[in-house]
Amino acid sequence: MVEEQLRARGLQSESVLEAMGMIPRELFLPPTQRHQAYKDRALPLSQGQTISQPFMVAVMTEALDLDPSFRVLEIGTGSGYQTAILAHLVAEVFSMERIPELASQAEDALDALGCENVRIRVADGTLGWPDEAPFDGILVTAGAPHIPESLKDQLIEDGGRLVVPVGNQHTQELIKLFRDDQNILQTNLGGCRFVKLIGKHGWKEA
Repeated sequence: MVEEQLRARGLQSESVLEAMGMIPRELFLPPTQRHQAYKDRALPLSQGQTISQPFMVAVMTEALDLDPSFRVLEIGTGSGYQTAILAHLVAEVFSMERIPELASQAEDALDALGCENVRIRVADGTLGWPDEAPFDGILVTAGAPHIPESLKDQLIEDGGRLVVPVGNQHTQELIKLFRDDQNILQTNLGGCRFVKLIGKHGWKEA
């Protein structure tokens, strides 16, 4: 997976590649899906959610340009796989999941790996985690109709970065924001497709 799906397609961060090679993706999948763990594709979870394809996990993680000292907020714990990758790379991970069942399953998998630098909260991720802000990086693992101002406000003022898919149900672009004092620089990292970001500052639940 690391050599053929990630490095061969242009991923350059050795720390991200190392993390992707160390974290067992099958641990975060239902038993019926584990034989497909290292295929480069998203796979279904319960509650209509998915685990992102390895390439997209690596792209988003690399885009954050992480430092080992960072505190990172993840919106959308899901399976916990992306959470585990982040936990391998930074000092603290704060992860938010709106579906209690998924949060519980992710906690079990992360505990099995010995990830002691992760905290998970069941809540509306579009509101962020204000009492733990500011964050060096924020990673959103669901597609938003727009970039929530609440998340921008929770970045550190100098050097904070936010990676988020933005668009509708069918067409999304992966956007990176970099906060430099009071200026915010925006970069389009290309097309993607994620489940909807549900919440007060995202899509409304059906």
